[in-house]
Amino acid sequence: MAGRVPPLDQLPRRIVVEHPRAWQLPGVLAATMLVSAEDGRGGRYGLVWDRHTGFLTATIGVTPASWWLADRADADTWVANWGAWLASLGHIPTVRWISVTVDTAPEHGMTLADTVAADLSPDAPAAARQIITAVAAASPDAAAHTTIQVSITYDPRADLARPGDLTAAAATVTRSVQGLMTALGTCGVTVDGLASAADLAAAVRVAYDPASRGEVARLMAAERPGRAAESLTWLDAGPVGAREMADAYLHDSGISATWAWHEAPRQNVTSTVLARLTGPGPWPKRVTLQYRPFSAAAATQAIEQEVNAAGFRAAYKSRTGRDSTARDSYDHSRAGQAAMEEAAGAGVGLIGLYVTVTATDSDHLPQAAANVEAAAEGCRIRLRRMYHSQAAGFATTLPCGICPPALSRRRPR
Repeated sequence: MAGRVPPLDQLPRRIVVEHPRAWQLPGVLAATMLVSAEDGRGGRYGLVWDRHTGFLTATIGVTPASWWLADRADADTWVANWGAWLASLGHIPTVRWISVTVDTAPEHGMTLADTVAADLSPDAPAAARQIITAVAAASPDAAAHTTIQVSITYDPRADLARPGDLTAAAATVTRSVQGLMTALGTCGVTVDGLASAADLAAAVRVAYDPASRGEVARLMAAERPGRAAESLTWLDAGPVGAREMADAYLHDSGISATWAWHEAPRQNVTSTVLARLTGPGPWPKRVTLQYRPFSAAAATQAIEQEVNAAGFRAAYKSRTGRDSTARDSYDHSRAGQAAMEEAAGAGVGLIGLYVTVTATDSDHLPQAAANVEAAAEGCRIRLRRMYHSQAAGFATTLPCGICPPALSRRRPR
C-alpha cells in the first residue's frame, strides 16, 4: 500500500543537487559533473565533481587591486600574505592543487550597449542620442573583459572524517573553502565569493563557443537579481563538436592553441613578472598558474634532497677537476636559501603554467600564437606547445580541476 506523499514544504531539503548533462563534454572532462552545494550561509555554490577520482573543485572569484596605484610596502605585504596562504595549503591534507586563472578577452560590447539603451531617454535630442550610441558601439574596440578565478581541488577521501557520500564530501569542502576564502582577502584581492553552478557552466560554454560571450553575459546579468532557476547549467556547457589536432584544438566557434611552462624565469621573480603575459590582448586568452603543495613533512624532505643534490654536484666537479659554472654556484646558493625559508615557515610545492589563446578564424591563429609567445619572452618564460595534448591543455585552463601531471598517473579502468 502506497504511503501518503507529504507536501513540498515538508520534503527534506537537498544539500547537494546534481546537474544533468546534454552535450557530452569531450576528452578529460567527460568524467566531470556539475553539482550545487550549500555554502553554509544560506546560499549555494558550484562544485565540479570528477567521478573518476572523486575529486571536487570549488572556484572563488576575485578582483585584484591595481599594483600600479598601490604603495610599494602594500604590494610587498600582499605578496608575503600570498606566500603564507600557499604555505597554509601544506597543512590541509584534502587540498590536492589550486589553479589561478586569468581570463581576458576583448569586450563584447553587449553589456555597455544594453546599459546605454536602458538609460537613454526617448526625449533626448537626436544628435545626443546619435553620439552616445556611436560611442557605445566604438568603445568595445578599446576595452577588455577580465576575470580572475582561484580553483581549489579537494580529495575528500583524505579527510579524517572519511565522508561516505557526495553530500558529506561537499560538506567537507565547504568547511575548508570558507576559511581559505577569508584568508585570501589579505592577498591584495577583493573576494567576490564562491562561483555558482551557473558561473562555472558559463565559463566553460564561453571557452568552447567564444561567439556566445555576449549572449551568455546577458543571461548571467538577468540572473543576478536572484531568480529561483539558474539560467545556465551543465546542459549548456559542452560543445556541439570538437576536434583535436597536433598543434591546435577546434571547437564550436573557435580554434585554440595551448602551451605549457617549459622553464621558469632565470632571474629574481617579482610581483610583476607575469604582467605582460596575463594582460589583455586582441584575442581571448586564459593563463592558468597551477600550484601543487607538498605536505609539511614532504616539504622538508624535498628541500633536503635539493640541498644534497647541489652539494653532490659541487663535490663531484671538485673531485673530477672541473670548474663550477656560474649556474652551479647560483643553484647551490638558491638551494641553501630555500632551506632557510622553509625552516622559517615557507611552503614548498610544484608549479606549472598553461596558456590558451583562442581565435574565431583559423587564419588568425598564427598571429594569436605569435602574440602569446612574444609576451612570454618578455616575461623571461619559456613556453612549449602542447603537441598532441591540446584538448587536455585546453581543459586545464578551465575552472574544472584538471591537472595534466595527475592525468599522466591515472590507470585505465
